[in-house]
Amino acid sequence: MNSLSWIHSLWLALANIVGPFFCFFAYRIGYKWMLVVAIFLCSGSMMLASLATQVNKLSIFLTQGVLAGIGASLVWFPCVSAAQQWFSRKRGLSVGLAISGSGFGGLVLSNVIQAAIDNLGYRWSLRILGFITFALLCICAAFVRPLNRPSHVSGSRIIDLSPLLFIFVCRFLLVFFQVRSQALSAISAGVMIVGKISGGLLGDYCVGRSTAAFLCTILTGVMCLGLWLNANSAATVWAFAAMFGLFGGGYLTTVPAVLAQVVGMEDIEAANGLLFFGWFFGGLFGTPISSALINNVADEPTYNYAIIFSGVILVAAGILLWVIRVQRGGWYPFKMV
Repeated sequence: MNSLSWIHSLWLALANIVGPFFCFFAYRIGYKWMLVVAIFLCSGSMMLASLATQVNKLSIFLTQGVLAGIGASLVWFPCVSAAQQWFSRKRGLSVGLAISGSGFGGLVLSNVIQAAIDNLGYRWSLRILGFITFALLCICAAFVRPLNRPSHVSGSRIIDLSPLLFIFVCRFLLVFFQVRSQALSAISAGVMIVGKISGGLLGDYCVGRSTAAFLCTILTGVMCLGLWLNANSAATVWAFAAMFGLFGGGYLTTVPAVLAQVVGMEDIEAANGLLFFGWFFGGLFGTPISSALINNVADEPTYNYAIIFSGVILVAAGILLWVIRVQRGGWYPFKMV
C-alpha cells in the first residue's frame, strides 16, 4: 500500500507543478500548445506503463507518477482558467460543469477499465485508457481558449493579495484530507457530479460563492468526523460516500469561483498558479501520511486516525474560508458574497 500511495502522491503533486509557471506558459505559448504537449504526455504515460513489469519499479514511478502528473498539470490549469473567464454571473456553474467531467470519468472509466483488466489484462487496459485519453484531449486542445490574451504578471503582485493567501492555505490543507475516499470512489465520483454542479448553482444564485465555499468545506469535514468515523454498518458507509461526494464536489467548484472574484480576470492565470500549487505539498505527503496512519496497528489496519486527520484538516480549511467570507462581506450571515 505504501509503494502504491507514493505513486499516487507523486502524480497528485506533479499535477500541480505547473502552477508557479502557468502565467509564463499561458503568456508565452498559450493554452493550445500546453494542451498539445499534454496529449502526448498523458496518453504516452499509459502506453509506457503498460510495458512495466512490477509496481515498485522505477518505470511505474516515471510513467504513472512523473509523465502523467506533468501532463495532468498542463491540462488542469488551462481548462479551469478558461471556465473562470468566459462567464461572470454564472461562473460557479461554469466551473462546476467543467470539472464535473472528473466525476463522470471516475464513475464510468473505473468500470470500463475493470472490465478490460478482467478480460484483456492490465497491460491492454492501460493501452485502452491511453487511447481514450488521446481522443478526449484532442477535443480539449481544439476548443479550450482563454477569453483574452493572457498577461504577464509578476508573482509579487499576486502574493500581496491577502485573501488569495488564505485561499492558498485552504488549498494546501485540503489535499491532505484526500486520505481517503478512494475506497468509496465509485459512489463518491457519481455524487460528485451533482455536488460540483449544485455547488456552483448554490454560490451563483443562493448564498454567494464565498459562503458556499465555506459551507461545502466545513460540512465535508463534519461528515468525516460525524458520519465516517462512527460508521459501523454498510448503510452508514454508503451514506457517508454520498454526503462526501455532494459536499466535497461543492468545495472543488466553489473555491476556484471565489478566486476569480478575489483577483479579477486580469490576474487569473497567475492566481490560479499560486492557488493550485498549494496542492503540490498536500498531494505529495497527504496520502503517505494517511497510509502510515492506517497501518499504524500491527495486527489489523484501522482508518480511525486517518479519518480524524482528514476531518480536522477540512474543518480548519473551512474556518479559513469563513475568514475570507467575512473579509469580503462582513459578519452579516445572509449577505450574498
